[in-house]
Amino acid sequence: NKSYVGFTSNLDNRLLSHNELGTKGFTLKYRPWELVAAETYLTKKEAMTREKFLKSGQGRELVKTKIQQWLIE
Repeated sequence: NKSYVGFTSNLDNRLLSHNELGTKGFTLKYRPWELVAAETYLTKKEAMTREKFLKSGQGRELVKTKIQQWLIE
């Protein structure tokens, strides 16, 4: 299983793009994508800072742990 972390101002369009419209890249190979969590931020800077963390080693471990917890519940 794969996870994807990304920043967007339009979640519906981003998910549609990854599942139906994209013609190349990482997300094409692992379709279909299912949204399991979303976070909102007041500023683009805050959102991008969080995205950068979630793509780091510690952040990837956090995402993995959270997904495992949701699957158990």
